[in-house]
Amino acid sequence: MATAQTSHPQDSSSKRHFHWTKKIATENDEVPVPIFTNKSSSNPTNPNQENKKETARNHTSALLTPKKKLPAVAIARLKSVLTTFSKNRSSLPHGLGPRVVGTLFGYRRGHVHFAFQKDPNSPPAFLIELATPISGLVKEMASGLVRIALECDKQKENQEKKTAGPVRLLEEPMWRTYCNGKKCGFATRRECGDKEWKVLKAVEPISMGAGVLPGSDGEVMYMRAKFERIVGSRDSEAFYMMNPDSNGAPELSVYLLRV
Repeated sequence: MATAQTSHPQDSSSKRHFHWTKKIATENDEVPVPIFTNKSSSNPTNPNQENKKETARNHTSALLTPKKKLPAVAIARLKSVLTTFSKNRSSLPHGLGPRVVGTLFGYRRGHVHFAFQKDPNSPPAFLIELATPISGLVKEMASGLVRIALECDKQKENQEKKTAGPVRLLEEPMWRTYCNGKKCGFATRRECGDKEWKVLKAVEPISMGAGVLPGSDGEVMYMRAKFERIVGSRDSEAFYMMNPDSNGAPELSVYLLRV
């Protein structure tokens, strides 16, 4: 009878201890305390339990203290302002990344227009009109690799420029044009009007390809592809057409240089 009385409380305490450790492991995902440990079952003041109670009291006091809410509100407002600022900067026309969408287009008897966009839905960050006719450039591209170099002059440092700040390379208004080393007149930076935007919206679903679009003023020839953008400095940038069918070698390259 004495043996039965001494073993009964040990069994009930071990069962209660087993159920308690299983519940804690399930809710808090912690490693359960070994069941057959005399110190953990006999010691009512477990250090782990005291640490958890102290942590809970600290969290409770932090929530109830009004001084702790002010930094949290200030940080939330700062994050909101920074997020809005970053979104506004990303929506700017000149916010191009390392991969851009390039579209070459023009009326069959007109000049070449070249547009670079951050993505197909964004307005062009760089839109120029070359003096070269579109038919001549198509013939040049049929012969092989085409390199188009656009060159402009640096403005002299004067008082107006110091107050207004330096002009971005993509915002230069006038360029000298070279195609495979041959001078081809000048290129002029253009604003995206209704006609240009209509062409860009028509080819928006096309990721890469060339063709002809019908129009009221005549047929529009276009070529569209993704370009890799490399910024050498504030006075030099390069755009390489990414063509998966030519082992990574671009068929069309555009270079911007300010000298």
